[in-house]
Amino acid sequence: MAKLYFYYSAMNAGKTTTLLQSAHNYHERSMRTLILTPRVNDRNGHGVVASRIGLTAPGRAFGPDEDLFEVVTAQEPPHCVLVDEAQFLTKRQVWQLTDVVDRLEIPVLAYGLRTDFRGELFEGSQYLLAWADSLEEIKTICHTGKKATMVVRTAADGTPVTGGPQIEIGGNDRYMSVTRSEYKRITGGAHARPADATTSPASP
Repeated sequence: MAKLYFYYSAMNAGKTTTLLQSAHNYHERSMRTLILTPRVNDRNGHGVVASRIGLTAPGRAFGPDEDLFEVVTAQEPPHCVLVDEAQFLTKRQVWQLTDVVDRLEIPVLAYGLRTDFRGELFEGSQYLLAWADSLEEIKTICHTGKKATMVVRTAADGTPVTGGPQIEIGGNDRYMSVTRSEYKRITGGAHARPADATTSPASP
């Protein structure tokens, strides 16, 4: 039975490498894949899916207003759909991917970040977490040696950035993955802390 899979992580966990390896596994069995990549992610050029270790593959770039069910059905049906940078999907597009699974019985493997530099869910990630049949974390490591779960955005001089638009494309020069405690230490945590949050009282 086809399923919608969401593989999520912080930055630099090898999501795109895993996606390209999955596509390769299908190709080795003479099976067709469709790789979808959001047009907003243009670091490597539109329609190019590239990993940090140098692996690349052509993809179908899509915009936020495109119907992904129609994109899939407009060509010879693939055996699998893979989505890179899935955090940039819209709510409507995540629902369209569920239709690819439910109506066409084609598995969809989506790879993306869970949260942004403020510790907030991306729209695509929010609804993938809600609607995917299978959730799997791809782990990466903080500079402390512990598992990284959050992302810090940095300026050109390396200082943390705590404001600005949610979407700002960049790599290791702009982002680093850290533990929650390191995130709080580096940023102060003020922009992620609920407005009504208070320090826990000391034990009597």
